[in-house]
Amino acid sequence: MKKISLILFTVVFLAACNKKELDLYPYNQVETTQAFNTPNDVDLAIGGVYNGLRTAGSYYQGEWNIAFEVVSDNLILNTQGRLSQQTYFYWLYTGNSTTGFFGNAYAIIRRANAIVENIDKVPGTATFKNNAKGQALAVRALLHFDLSRVYGKSFTNATVSDSTAPYVTSTDYKLVPGKTAVKDMYTSIVSDLTNAETLIGTTNGVGKINKSAVQGILSKVYLYMGEWEKSVAAATAALGSTPAIGSLTTFPSIWTDATEEGVLFKIKNTINDNSNTLGVNYFQVVSGGVKSEYNVDYNFFQLFKSNDIRKAAYTYTSPYNTVTYNHVFKYYAKPGFPTGVLDAKVVRSAEVLLNRAEANYRNGNSTAALADLNLFKSNRYTGHTNVTLSGTALLDEILLERRLELAFEGDRFFDLKRRNAGLTRSGKGDRADGTGTAPPSVYLSLAPGDYRFNFPFPQSELNFNKNLTQVAGY
Repeated sequence: MKKISLILFTVVFLAACNKKELDLYPYNQVETTQAFNTPNDVDLAIGGVYNGLRTAGSYYQGEWNIAFEVVSDNLILNTQGRLSQQTYFYWLYTGNSTTGFFGNAYAIIRRANAIVENIDKVPGTATFKNNAKGQALAVRALLHFDLSRVYGKSFTNATVSDSTAPYVTSTDYKLVPGKTAVKDMYTSIVSDLTNAETLIGTTNGVGKINKSAVQGILSKVYLYMGEWEKSVAAATAALGSTPAIGSLTTFPSIWTDATEEGVLFKIKNTINDNSNTLGVNYFQVVSGGVKSEYNVDYNFFQLFKSNDIRKAAYTYTSPYNTVTYNHVFKYYAKPGFPTGVLDAKVVRSAEVLLNRAEANYRNGNSTAALADLNLFKSNRYTGHTNVTLSGTALLDEILLERRLELAFEGDRFFDLKRRNAGLTRSGKGDRADGTGTAPPSVYLSLAPGDYRFNFPFPQSELNFNKNLTQVAGY
């Protein structure tokens, strides 16, 4: 596989290295026997893993937060914008247009695998080495979870013969693996995460994966698998006895990086990084006003009630060139930084609480599900009074809150896919009142199970690795 086998080993050539270190070896080709000799080498390697998540163009600090929203029903193309991401918006992706997710993921996975392969021989305390290995295993699992969601059917809709991207646990540059069965992929993801949970530290900070973040990821993986009791248990372990999901007063500050309340894992964007990609993906501030690439879909915008604090935290209505639009403003900026510069939030306790609410409901515990829903809503709606819901109405409300809470974070497309729900866009235009240019009718819906819910493998990979076959439908 070209982007697995030919990616040069760049673990220790990252931002953490100084010039003296770079002079020691050609770090873009260094043997792992040279790269892993001291605890400092391990710290550099771990930094390399997180740096990959930060700098890879298609990952969390890059394209991820918009690409999987554009393919969903949350956004509408702004005809006055730069007309970006149209391949995704019109579901016209091919093996030549979706290379980034695949290559970026495996490049980072290879860095994590190098740590797993070499950590035992490095001197240091067991606590230090376990924490390093735990972080590597967690990142490896998280990225394979992403790969499975992008390229394969959801766990509950896959048969034993359905396959997805390869699960790679080696740095062998000669590796040319075939696809992995979806069921086996999830078995490996869970194995890596549960191992990581026993090894990883609790005080790594939110800029690195720690135990609570691993548990939060597990709650989501188990939700996708339909393992309701396990999802509840993992979520409860992550949340503790008093879940902090961001209160009515603190929640907006999460999106200016003024607080880390409710954040379990994020990719920090420092003054040295100064990446504005998260915001620029959605808009630019120019002389004519806010110029959006994509606006909030009219029907979706109506779902944000006036007393929902997310409405002001996530959206902004203003004219651009005399036309009024509902803009995505969730990624405006942190104070003192240029427009669009923010930390990328990867795991938040609010999502974990919603995982638990849904898992409780589907496991037959509507009382617990309702309690979780009311706890959640009390932190998002001013003047909230507890609701009393049951049956389908309760589930629908939980799913609605999930859509609202995780809007513009890249969750919606995968959530529809895992529930086999299909996708139906509103057909409304791009202006704030729903008028204006709308997508052609042929691009308004994807039926449940449509092959375009799975992205194609890059053609360049197929050309190199004859063991890898294209995703069905392409």
